[in-house]
This record gives sequence, C-alpha cells and structure tokens, in this order.
Amino acid sequence: MRSHLLNDLTAEQYCRSVKEGVERVAARIAATDRPFTGITVDELAPRIDRIDLDRPLGDTTAALDELEEVYLRDAVYFHHPRYVAHLNCPVVIPAVLGEAVLSAVNSSLDTWDQSAGGTLIERKLIDWTTARTGLGPAADGVFTSGGTQSNLQALLLAREEAKTDDLARLRILTSGASHFSVRKAAKLLGLGPDAVISVPVDPDKRMRTVCLARELERCRRDALVPMAVVATAGTTDFGSIDPLPEIAELCAQHGVWLHVDAAYGCGLLVSPTRRHLLDGIEHADSVTVDYHKSFFQPVSSSAVLVRDASTLRHATYHADYLNPRRAVLERIPNQVDKSLQTTRRFDALKLWMTLRVMGADGIGRLFDEVCDLAAEGFRMLAADPRFEVVVEPALSTLVFRCIPAGVTDPAEIDRANLHARKALFASGDAVIAGTTVDDRHYLKFTLLNPETTLDDLAVVLDLIADHVEQYLGESLDRAS
Repeated sequence: MRSHLLNDLTAEQYCRSVKEGVERVAARIAATDRPFTGITVDELAPRIDRIDLDRPLGDTTAALDELEEVYLRDAVYFHHPRYVAHLNCPVVIPAVLGEAVLSAVNSSLDTWDQSAGGTLIERKLIDWTTARTGLGPAADGVFTSGGTQSNLQALLLAREEAKTDDLARLRILTSGASHFSVRKAAKLLGLGPDAVISVPVDPDKRMRTVCLARELERCRRDALVPMAVVATAGTTDFGSIDPLPEIAELCAQHGVWLHVDAAYGCGLLVSPTRRHLLDGIEHADSVTVDYHKSFFQPVSSSAVLVRDASTLRHATYHADYLNPRRAVLERIPNQVDKSLQTTRRFDALKLWMTLRVMGADGIGRLFDEVCDLAAEGFRMLAADPRFEVVVEPALSTLVFRCIPAGVTDPAEIDRANLHARKALFASGDAVIAGTTVDDRHYLKFTLLNPETTLDDLAVVLDLIADHVEQYLGESLDRAS
C-alpha cells in the first residue's frame, strides 16, 4: 500500500505519474478540434457502468488509457473558442501549476497547525481583494467553494445582524435578474416562502431603484424587517450591473445590509479600463467574488468578503480538538473560525501563483478582451436581420434568438431556437447556453475565452441559423 502514497519513498513515481498524466491531457487538448464530441448519456454510461471498481488496473498507464475512453475524449472543453455557453473559463497556466502543488501537499485550511503558510497566503489574498474592492481597513473574508456558498454565508451574517428572532418578518430584496442562490439561501436559512422580494428591472436588466425604494417603504409600513438588499454586479444571464451607488444610498437610509453578488463581475477589480463599472461596491457590507469565473482560475476559487471582520463571528464555532477558544486569546489564525466549511482546500494558492506570475493587470487585460468581444458581437447581432438581441452587454454575455423569416408564431420560434441549441450540442461543433426572457426562449453566448474571435461567433451564428431552418423545414414536412 505504501507504494501508492506520496512520501519520500515514492517521489520518483509521483514525478513519473504526474508527467504522464499531464502529457496525456496536453495531447488531448492539442488534438481537440471542437468543444464536445456530441456523445449522449446512453452512449457514455455503459462504458462507465461496466468498470469494476473492485478490480484495480494496478498500472498508471492502463488507468489513463481507461480515463481517455470514459472522460478525456468526451469531456466538454472550455478552452475551445466555440465553447460559449456557461460561466466557465479556460484556465491560466500559473493557476494550473498552483492546483498541482496544492493537491500534492494537500494542506487543509481550517487550522494553522494544518496549513501554516497557506493560512497567511489566503489572508494576504483576502486583504488584497478587499483593498481592490475598497471595503476599508476593518474588512476581512474567507475563501469558499463558489458563489452559492458565498451568498449563503453573506445572508447568514445579514440575518444575524438583523437582530430579530421572528424569521417570518425577515425580507431579502433583490432584482428579478439575480442569481437563484439568493432564494436557495433564504430557504436554507429558515426564512418563509415570501422572504425574497423580487424588485423589477429596467430594459437593461438592472434593478430599478425607484421600485427598491418603494419596496423598502412597504416593508416599513407592514412591520417587516428588510434584512438585506442583494445587488448584482454581473447577472448570470445578461452580465448587467445594478446601480450600486444608488442602491447603497437607499440601504444606508434604511439601515439595511447591502450584499453585492459580484461572482461574475469581480474581474472588473483588475480591469485596466472598466473598474469604474463597480463604483459603489465599496459601500457594501459583504461581497461575493468568484475568481474561477473572470479571474480565469480553475474551479473552485472564490471568496466572501465583509466590511466588518467582526460579523464573521456568526459563522464561528469552537471544537476543543480543532479550534479551542483559547486559540483566539493566543492569536492563532484558524481560518475555520470564519468559514462554513471545516476541511477546506488551499484554493487560494492558484490565485497567488497567477498574481505572482502574470500580475493583476495581466488578468484584467484578459477580461477586457472578452468584454470587448461581447461589444463587437452585439453590434454584429444587431446588424443581422436573422437575430434579435436583448440588451447591449456591460460585461461578456449576449442574449439573443433567431427570428426566421416569415415565422410569426412565438411558440414556433421558441421551439426552433430550443432545437437549434440541442442540435448544436449534439453535433459538438459548438456549445451555447439558453435562458428565458419574458417567458420566451432565448440563446446565450457567455464569452470568457480570450482566444474566441468574432469569426468564431459568426460561424456559430450561421450554424444556429442553419439548424433553425432545418427544423422549420422538417416541421413543414411533418405538417404536410
């Protein structure tokens, strides 16, 4: 058994195995000519089902050969320029190196005596991010598994700071375009089914502050307690950024916790040209950032930030075997005191390596490139009579649909666009996303690959139009 453990007796095997695995992945990436093979669940599942996990192969090469068949060959590759679906980014090399290091050393970031320098590196990165955000000298935070966890923890702190035991009276106000995790967090926090108030958005999908003010006044009149306003800096569907300064002013007037979900838009913190789009975020009580979106980091690498470090006490529990109360008096920096998680990976190392090799401006320029591409894509879509585009992007997302000539039935247009998305995925030629706008089906490009070009988008749009036309032709044949 010892031969399979990473220790001083197996360093040579470790180097050999990692080298073989990295070369296999590199070769597969180099050979990938499309983002997906188009394989179906029914085709892939039997390959995995027939593997007997109680009969090991006993050989790294054989295991990698098998992995090629059940995973590598048919993975969805985010680095391909025609993967334009979800908020998945290709990853920068320094971060991949950081991933290899942290996995091998296997530090756990819950206590100082399990991580040492890892604790201080994570704290340094939190301080760096809060400074970029402008939260002030009392700010703090902790790395999380992603935006959903960050939003949950932020709203937990807001609930506790609301200082009421009557959970039925608590309300969270957020825009109709905000992330679903806000509602999920409300349920997990024991709030009622009416706890989340959806504030209308304007044509650019930004929260209407007039409506927010009205809802805050209504809460006051109805003896409800608005425990938090969640503003979004980069909505998942549209990349829209709520008017943060105005929302912050309303929160200050009403004494309400302001949480800014910047899971997507946090890349603006390092943008050389677009940082002003986050003006107002410095007034937040808490902020969500997902480095594994617009900082081009591997999953997962995220954080929740708070203006007042003392509010993190609401997530603190002491265990005598792990983080006894005396450790606080001894000033031992145990990160578990701030986190919803106990055992936690050293995900901060990936961002650390990226900043030390590329620098913040290097990351920001990559994010600027995809935002610039989205602006060009919007102009191309707006000029193409085959398509209808919803809003001009603030970040790197385009929501649109194909409007085939001569077709006026909204339901038929919906079906045609749904078919185009499924057919495109089945072909593997490109991967796109979809959503709904006013109960109608739309398509979505989420652009997070700086190597994607306008020509790539033009090719994908032609493919979409072709699939729509094919569907309508087949539909006409069926009707006749």
